[in-house]
Amino acid sequence: PSTSPCRLLPLSLGLFQAALLLFFALFVTYNEPSVQAEDANAVANQLYSIFPFFQDIQVMLVVGLGLLLTFLPRYGLSVLTHNFLLLNFSTQWALLLQGLLHRFHHGRVHLGLHNVLTAEFAAVTVLISTGAIVGRTSPCQLLVMATCEVPIYLASEWALITYLGVLDVGGTITIHVFSCYFGLGVSKALFRAAQQPVHPKEIPTPRSDLMSLVGTLVLWVFWPSFVAVLCQPGGAQHRAILNTFLAMSASAVTTVVTSSLMERDGKLSPGHLQNGSLAGGVAIGAVADMAMAPVAALALGSLSAMICLLGFRFLTPLLVRKLSLQDQCGIHNLHGLPGILGAAASAVAILVVPDGTAGYHFSPTGGNATEEVAMGQFGGPGAGWQALCQVMGLVVAGGGSLLAGRLAGAVLRLPCLALPPQRLCFDDSMHFKVQDEAESTGMGGTNEEGALAMKE
Repeated sequence: PSTSPCRLLPLSLGLFQAALLLFFALFVTYNEPSVQAEDANAVANQLYSIFPFFQDIQVMLVVGLGLLLTFLPRYGLSVLTHNFLLLNFSTQWALLLQGLLHRFHHGRVHLGLHNVLTAEFAAVTVLISTGAIVGRTSPCQLLVMATCEVPIYLASEWALITYLGVLDVGGTITIHVFSCYFGLGVSKALFRAAQQPVHPKEIPTPRSDLMSLVGTLVLWVFWPSFVAVLCQPGGAQHRAILNTFLAMSASAVTTVVTSSLMERDGKLSPGHLQNGSLAGGVAIGAVADMAMAPVAALALGSLSAMICLLGFRFLTPLLVRKLSLQDQCGIHNLHGLPGILGAAASAVAILVVPDGTAGYHFSPTGGNATEEVAMGQFGGPGAGWQALCQVMGLVVAGGGSLLAGRLAGAVLRLPCLALPPQRLCFDDSMHFKVQDEAESTGMGGTNEEGALAMKE
């Protein structure tokens, strides 16, 4: 019986992959371009324009986001592996669901690079949400959470973009706000009112902070591709790249200033640098393709960094004391607060930017261009309604995902998905054969802990 949790992971993954193989064999084919020369050239140009963005996003998710979580000194192998596993599992699961819901024509699902991109966006929500519970959960629990979250995200994204008409080309509301509050809902339901004590193995070391900072730098470099990839090539995509760069540059500088001022000795906090430098990229997504002044992007990036760092300093301890809310990676400060700021900024921009068009952008679920704001301009007759849609989208994404996360967290409390023993939280030895046994034993008796934990 003690080995059953270890066998549950490969068994469930094997069954999933076998089912997916069967589905692809029966129903999935590639999008075949037209044989006409001019159409072939257009397809090639479209591929060459989108593939560099696709590569950038791959590096972000596999390398950048994985390394960002390695601030846990004894859990680096686990977070990198779990991040990689969840990315692939969630992407395939999203491809299956999207194929059944949106691309099932004449008995076949036609697969293209755009489909893979939008499926990876669904996977991003899972990777962000796991930040709230990383280290204290098992791989099986994370996979069950991903199984629940992907279809809920697809439904939420459809409701926000297609039904409400929310403008959010960079995923500020649809991805960051949704995934943040879904993860917090899972955490609250999973750990309930029990306040989790600080585990000695979750305290970062200089080496683990350095690895995490490298992940921040990777994410910072490639973030403009994530925001701009679904914009229509041309002016909207150009604006998205420039606005994202300006916002992230301002957030990086502001993070150094704010972190230094928040400490009496003026020294910097590695955790502040790892998170605050990315806050501008979260906030800018909802307004990235809008024709606003460059100074607005700089201001939004600076403000998002300050809000992120103030959240770490004041809001996180308050939520722990009042709500016993467990947020291991501080996703509320990096994704939730800047996401709310970005949604509010989009409503304001729609109302005040004169003669500025939003530009067309692609819906992550459909692939068709959504309509521009009514009358084709902000500040026009339809601006008030569009601004209200932005606010309603924020409420729906945040409130709906929080409720859905609570329900998913209740599922994770099933007896067959038991939490890991407390003594093995934040420890690679729970999931890996640790090679340097002498070092591991010297740092806390990992061998004895593993034996006791497996008996439990």
